[in-house]
Amino acid sequence: MANTAFTDPDHLTRTLRRGLAHIQRHPELINGCLTETGLTLTPDPPKPIRKGQ
Repeated sequence: MANTAFTDPDHLTRTLRRGLAHIQRHPELINGCLTETGLTLTPDPPKPIRKGQ
């Protein structure tokens, strides 16, 4: 999408949707970006179960 001159709002919308669909089909793209930053996706720690509630 870089260096694109969008002709109208619909052109922008179509291009963005196409790009997002591509990312959905290729989740390794997100993993690659995170790897380069040093960040990781970790699940939230489990919440403690309180007795008596």
